[in-house]
Amino acid sequence: MAVLTFEAVVKRFGAFTAVDSLSFEVPEGGVFGFLGANGAGKTTSLRMALDILRPTAGRIEVLGRAPGREQAPMIGFLPEERGLYRQMSVAGVISYFGRLKGLSGAAASSAATELVERLDLGEWVRKPVASLSKGMSQKVQLATALVNAPRLLLLDEPFSGLDPVNQAMLEDLVRDAAAGGATVVFSTHVMAHAERLCDRLLLLSAGKSVFQGTVGEARNLLPARLRVTARGAPDRLAGVVRAAAVRTQADGWTDYEVALAPGADPGDVLEACTANGFPLRAFQVERASLHEVFLHLVGGQSGVAA
Repeated sequence: MAVLTFEAVVKRFGAFTAVDSLSFEVPEGGVFGFLGANGAGKTTSLRMALDILRPTAGRIEVLGRAPGREQAPMIGFLPEERGLYRQMSVAGVISYFGRLKGLSGAAASSAATELVERLDLGEWVRKPVASLSKGMSQKVQLATALVNAPRLLLLDEPFSGLDPVNQAMLEDLVRDAAAGGATVVFSTHVMAHAERLCDRLLLLSAGKSVFQGTVGEARNLLPARLRVTARGAPDRLAGVVRAAAVRTQADGWTDYEVALAPGADPGDVLEACTANGFPLRAFQVERASLHEVFLHLVGGQSGVAA
């Protein structure tokens, strides 16, 4: 079952088209990355899925029906613009968001207590949100998105402004939520997070989809590179476009950086070396990064971080 479906969705603000004929499906379970540079249409799309904005054209389906408030008990949302009640206590604000999503007072309090322990917020449980650091506030904000144990968890730029320690913490929480049965959709312009977390992804550019598939499928759009140590230049091997010598060792072996033709399989190159008696000491395959793929697809659009 698809938990989120867009069919030819368009969103215009006056003469500006923020989302342009966007179609995709998010299958149930796992982590789905919604990737693109700043201004690519990610936040607008998530807001339409939540019925905060209405599409100009096209159809959206969330958890089997049109977007609306009735799905709120099954959805968790971490907005890009964080919004917590700063004078409320940590436990109080988490519990309050649980009540907003349909939990009883007792259930909301119990879920808040569990999340406080899970997120290591016990020291701050009775302190006002205003007294917390940015990283601690981010944990509380995430707890408000998780308090109702959502089937669909939408995270808009969740890593923005966090230090490396808290980024790693958040990545672990995303994995835990998916392992617990939630479908996680998160938007980001930082490709490294998507590369580590996503089962599937959508790359957006100027409101349009430029790629949909797995991380592996995305990385295979660009030819692999090889680093080999050989007795002779490998530039005559089938599938090799260029072989540049990097360093010649004292014993006569030379390190090469090798570029392959699009579609060439590194395994076939290695097999050709063996079949032709081409002497090798080392053979290392380097796949293109998701960042390189994105720059290739969108032509170096600004606002994308490695």
